[in-house]
Amino acid sequence: MTPKMTRWTLALVAGLMLTGLAQAQTKKELIAKVIQLQQPSVENVARSIAAQTAQQILEATGPAVAQQPADKREAVAKDVQAEVKKFYGDIESVLRDRAVKLAPTAMAPVLEEKFSEDELKQLVAWLESPTAKKFNESAPVLLETMQQKLVADTRGTVEPKIRTLEGTLRKKLGLPAAAPASPAASAAKPAKK
Repeated sequence: MTPKMTRWTLALVAGLMLTGLAQAQTKKELIAKVIQLQQPSVENVARSIAAQTAQQILEATGPAVAQQPADKREAVAKDVQAEVKKFYGDIESVLRDRAVKLAPTAMAPVLEEKFSEDELKQLVAWLESPTAKKFNESAPVLLETMQQKLVADTRGTVEPKIRTLEGTLRKKLGLPAAAPASPAASAAKPAKK
């Protein structure tokens, strides 16, 4: 090889290496942008976990509240709800802050593996588009509407299964059978639409 050809070869190799590094950096920047644009979704995951945890605690305390003397039951229930609401406020912010910090380490490897640089560019363009923003803003309403319709549509099928499961679990746990709903309690329930 001639010295001229060697310099040219070295320059070409160096250029290719720099191009590779620039592309890798570009891909990393695109991944960081996708994660940043997904921050509201990441925060919603944390909120959902906090809400589910608080709901589970409320459900677990329900039997204990029901066993309180009738004259104290409402006050105890309100106290329990206030404590669980306070707990939710505490853990929601902790989970949300932690989720935002963990998102890059949790999401970046998956984005790196599953998406090319071009796909990441398209994804960023979509996430930044007015249509995507409008869709993301509408998503909670869409999901809530779907959830309400699903619950209403399946209530007649699911509620008897829940009652059967409750009865089976009561027997297995040696608990007394649930008292049948009184006519006054049934009348107090809102009419199904």
